[in-house]
Amino acid sequence: MSETWLPSLITETPQEGYELAVKLARKAVGMTQPDEEVRKLLRPVYAANPDSLTFASQVVAINFQTVAAANNYWRD
Repeated sequence: MSETWLPSLITETPQEGYELAVKLARKAVGMTQPDEEVRKLLRPVYAANPDSLTFASQVVAINFQTVAAANNYWRD
């Protein structure tokens, strides 16, 4: 993979950090299942499943922990 889509985990604010955490989660889904048509077919299944939505939130939360640690929790 030569494309640099993640040059750094450093962000200016916690909100930018959270947005990066979401991007990390979304990128992982795209890399795990690269076929967009398959993702479109699966989306209605997990979009209506509370467990799937909870797991997705958990992935974002774990990613946010990583980004927050990389940013020293935005301490001055």
